[in-house]
Formats: sequence, structure tokens, C-alpha cells
Amino acid sequence: MIPLKRIFPVIVVLITLSLFGIIYIQVNWIKSAIAIKKEQLFERSVGMIRDVQNDMLYTRQTALMFKLNGKDPNAIKGFGMDMNRLPYNQPPVSDFFTVQELRKCIQTNMRKNHLDSAHFEFAILAPVVGIGSQLKMHSAGFEKMYQENQRDSVSEHKKYQIPVIPLEDVSNLGPQTESLMIIMRADDSIAKQLGFMISGGVLFTMIIVTAFALTIRTLLNQKKLSEIKSDFINNMTHELKTPLATISLAIDAIGNEKVLNKPDKIRYFSGIIKEENKRMNKQVESILQSALLEKDEIGLKLQATDVHAVIQNTTDNLQLQLSAKSGVVDLQLDAINPVIMADDVHFSNVIFNLMDNAIKYSNENLEIKIHTYNTRKSLFLIITDNGIGMSRDTISRIFEKFYRAHTGNVHNVKGFGLGLTYVKAIVDAHKGKIKVESTVGKGSKFTLEFPQD
Repeated sequence: MIPLKRIFPVIVVLITLSLFGIIYIQVNWIKSAIAIKKEQLFERSVGMIRDVQNDMLYTRQTALMFKLNGKDPNAIKGFGMDMNRLPYNQPPVSDFFTVQELRKCIQTNMRKNHLDSAHFEFAILAPVVGIGSQLKMHSAGFEKMYQENQRDSVSEHKKYQIPVIPLEDVSNLGPQTESLMIIMRADDSIAKQLGFMISGGVLFTMIIVTAFALTIRTLLNQKKLSEIKSDFINNMTHELKTPLATISLAIDAIGNEKVLNKPDKIRYFSGIIKEENKRMNKQVESILQSALLEKDEIGLKLQATDVHAVIQNTTDNLQLQLSAKSGVVDLQLDAINPVIMADDVHFSNVIFNLMDNAIKYSNENLEIKIHTYNTRKSLFLIITDNGIGMSRDTISRIFEKFYRAHTGNVHNVKGFGLGLTYVKAIVDAHKGKIKVESTVGKGSKFTLEFPQD
């Protein structure tokens, strides 16, 4: 089986490459689709313009032929046109249409060519000598849309302009070279056609990115749990091996012939066996408590508990450990009302664990200050030490199960990394709060708050 530590970077690289590949393909697909749609739109627009041109020319030429033959144009249909019989000077095309008729003609041909006929404006421009051209006929919103088109080079409005009479026919039909200009919202049509697919592509890409982030997070958590598990097994093996080795030596000593006849020696070694057995029971109990904490099955027997008395008893019980570090405890028990509703055993363990940690993670000349005070609804308990302190990363993780801080030059710290996890769980079970402040090399400060409603 390949270790997670080795396979993790490979998984991250593969998923990252796949993700970027999918995004790259999506972007290129969208660009290609937009380009194809624009080309199709342009072709349909050109077809629509030609159809409008043909309809306009047909209408004018039919009317002129009917008039030339002395017939009512409205009474005869399907009359054949003879271009050579038309007079040289002909009236302009715009004379044969009203604005409403021309709009209807354009709309009909837009629908015929599958274009959006809702948003467009148009005008007929006539040539003027020395000026260029002028508007001869236009729709109501043409000037505004034309100005927007001129002002913004990347405007969503697309402009199409063609002569109403093809250039090759000018020699036969006269000098009238009117042109028709149509401005329409071309990109709006593309957005409507591709909007759903683009939105879907973006949505599913975001889902993939989210899944990728969750996968990486899960892998990181698994990697961290694997490391914690390894540390826990190593610590447990060491912690249980030491008392077992001591018990084994004590038993061998008792079996020695020189000791069998000395009751004092037997009592001494029996006492060692008993203490080491209690030590192992305590370690097993801490692991069992950890399992209960995980299942949220802590059973509290709440009763009125004097916090000051608990602190004093715990300090007295730790005098030997304090003496080994040349430590002193400064008690500033200022709380006027030191009584809270608490489980006496669990609360005592909380104070013991915090003070025991202060002793473990310290150098010589240890100083611990314990301060209590009341507010209107709470009792505050502050434990401060001048130990080795903690980094920000350590502070953010000290309440994690099995986590043990790096102790630098302090190599004699034992345990499973369950003490502060237990402290946090018990404080929470009492509906209290705990806050940690620490600076590397200067010490730590634990602030506990318990309600007194």
C-alpha cells in the first residue's frame, strides 16, 4: 500500500491538471461557439438585407411598370417587368414606402431569416452633393441608436448599410443611389442562444472547483489524522512500556533470594508495582474518557462547588512537581462569590490539567499566578505562567484530540495529547468559555469563564 504522504502530491497534481484542462476546454468551446454564432448571424443578416432590398426594388419597379402601361398597380398582380422600358429619371425608392410599411417589410424578412425582429432601427439615406448623405426617412429611435453605435466601438449594436439599387443597375435606372441602413442588437441574439449553455458550463465548472477544494481539504485532514494516529500510537507505546518495564523489574527483584527474606524490600517493590499499575490505569482511563468525549456522553453530577477550595487542594497536591521546577504559585483569589454549579471531580481535573501543563512546559524558576474575580453573572478564573509559551499555530490546535505541541528543548514531556481536549470539553459541558493567550518564550495565559445564574 502506497503511503498517503507519497501519493498525496500526485493526487493534487493530477486533479489540478484535470481541472485546468476542463476550464481551458470550456473557455475555448465557448469562444468557438460564439464565433460560429456570430458568423451564422452575419450570414442571416446579409440574407435579410438582400431580401429587403429585393422587396423594395420589386415594389418600386412594379409600380413604375404599371404606371407606364396606364394600369392601376393595385389591380394587377404578377406583371412582368421590362427594365429597358423604364424612364431614365425615376422617383427614389423612399417615395414608395411609409415608415410603417418599411418597418413591416424589414420585420417580415427578419423572421424569414430567423433573426430577432424586436430590436432594430432603420433609415434611408440620400446622397447630397458636397455634404455626403442625409436622412430621408428613418424610424423613431434610429438617431439615438446610431449615436450609441458611433460612440462605442465595441457596441452591441451591429450596423448594416446597403444601396437600395445595386451599383451595377445605376446606369439603367438613374442616378438615385439611396441606401438603406439597419442597426440591430446582434449580440443580444447570441447571448439568448448561448446564455443557457454558458451559464451551465460556468455552473458545472464551479461545482468541479468546489469538489476539488473539498477533496484537497479532506485529503489534508486525512493526512493530519494519519500523522496524529502515528504520534498517538508511538506515545501510547512509550507510556505503557515504561510502567510495564518497571513492574517487570520489580517482580524480578521480589523473586531474588536476597529480597525474599527482607519484608521491607518486598513492601517497597510491591509499592512500586502498585504505583505503576495505578499509572497504567490512569492512562487507560484517559483514553476511555477521550472516547466518551467523542460520543458526547460526559455525565455531570452538578453540585455547589467552591472554586477557591478546589484551587487550594490542587496546588497542595502538586507541591512535589512544583518543587522539582523551583516553582511557586501566587494565589490571587479575589472572587467574592467563588461558588459555581459544577461536577466536583471533572472540575478538579480541569484545574489539575491546566496547572500540570504549566509545570510540564516550563523551565526552572516557574511562576504560576491564579486569579479569580466575579462579574455580575460570571466567575472568571485566570491561570498564568512564565513557561516556554506557544506559537500561533499551536494555540489554534491545542484543543485538538491527540495534538501535542513541539516542546523545543523540553524532552521529558509525556502524555497522549488528550489533556486540553478534555479541559475544553468539560468547560463546554459546564456552559463555560475558555480563551488562550501565549507568547513563545514568555508563557501562557488561560482564561476560564463560568456562569453563576
